[in-house]
Amino acid sequence: MNLVETGTVVGIIVAIISLTMLHVAYAVYFERKVVAHMQGRLGPMRVGPHGLLQPIADGIKLFFKEDLIPSTADKSIFLIAPVISAFAALASLAVVPFTDSFAIAHINIGLLYILALSSLGAYGVILGGWSSKSKYSFLGSLRSAAQVISYEIAMGLSLIGVILLSGSTDLATIVRAQSDYPFIVPQFLGFFVFLMAAIAETNRLPFDLPEAETELVAGYFTEYTGMRFSLFFVGEYAGMFVMSALATVCFLGGWHGPDFWIFAKVPPVVWFMLKVYGLIFFYFWIRATLPRYRYDQLMGLGWKLFIPLALFNVAVTGLLRVL
Repeated sequence: MNLVETGTVVGIIVAIISLTMLHVAYAVYFERKVVAHMQGRLGPMRVGPHGLLQPIADGIKLFFKEDLIPSTADKSIFLIAPVISAFAALASLAVVPFTDSFAIAHINIGLLYILALSSLGAYGVILGGWSSKSKYSFLGSLRSAAQVISYEIAMGLSLIGVILLSGSTDLATIVRAQSDYPFIVPQFLGFFVFLMAAIAETNRLPFDLPEAETELVAGYFTEYTGMRFSLFFVGEYAGMFVMSALATVCFLGGWHGPDFWIFAKVPPVVWFMLKVYGLIFFYFWIRATLPRYRYDQLMGLGWKLFIPLALFNVAVTGLLRVL
């Protein structure tokens, strides 16, 4: 690769990360607005028209806040933990195919790459809670460890049906295999399990037990302030975009849209992003609708419901594939 190609790739990476950070900032604003309207409130209104500059104000505030480190904390691990969470989520975007011809990196194990990085992101949560030397943070990290183990099994099993139907772990190949119909049609059960596991993976309500402010103050990031606190938020919200993009690629047809009338003229990337935004809205809708589960209910759902459902889906898909 020559210097020109290297510069182009770096420019694309910077552009995508910048756009993702902008999306993350306004996803927080969008969530506050959606939940507020669902609860009969207005949400942010004071900074800019309809509060549109609120994310910028929040970012400036966090940037200038003092970065405090507890005297008993394991300093090196305490400092690196939020970086791990944010890096794992942002690095996952490298293999997401936004259109048939555009992705930062094209590798034939893109699906496994994203699953591996989602596991790595959990280490940031676990290490952040453990290194804080706070009982609340430590309990949050323990919950996160158990939750990740439980729901990553369900998530992995839910994607096996997609791999069987497409015959590949290459994300672009998976999307091309859905040119006739999206995999959500034959894999609705797998899609349901994946969606629930994705909510648990990103520590979102009703599965946000590692944070659970009514029990653990704020959970694993209780002792964090300033920009390190915001990096955990970047990891969480970027993770939501990655999981929504993965669901779009594996179950909703990726960049494919209706090919008739005016819909056929819509650019593929627009179809892709509309599907991602729809799933992001679902995250917020769930938060405004459902209460938080107890921890025993959370683990019971993972092991007694979602994993058996995913195994059943794999068995049925494999049988139909053979027949």
